[in-house]
Amino acid sequence: MDKVTPVDEEYVFEGSAIISQTDLKGFITFANRKFCEVSGYKTSELVGSNHNIIRHPDMPKSIFGKMWDTLLGGESWNGLVKNLRKDGLYYWVYTEITPIYNNNEEVTGYMAARKSAPRKDIEESEEIYKKMLKTQN
Repeated sequence: MDKVTPVDEEYVFEGSAIISQTDLKGFITFANRKFCEVSGYKTSELVGSNHNIIRHPDMPKSIFGKMWDTLLGGESWNGLVKNLRKDGLYYWVYTEITPIYNNNEEVTGYMAARKSAPRKDIEESEEIYKKMLKTQN
């Protein structure tokens, strides 16, 4: 799939939760209708793709490093994330990701639930993420 060029315009949404599931390596195994609507991708484009298909370049890599450390430790992770739509617009979500366990108590994947993020939290996170990106480069 072609790389999406970000556009400096926000896509604002309301309503039901955005839900997805991934395997252990972050490849999407399920995407609900709202995820498709908000991301601008069809289900067939999302399922089988790595979840970073929607990663916005304004997101510090260290945020995802902490997220993976938490998930690999068997814990749930939450935070604010700026995502990239297929058309280049961006959208902010409050994200909660939790491991999925099988009957043998082994992690088999991850489930993420997202909702639109409050404006105040977005403004705070934008400033923090900008500072993090400067020190990352």
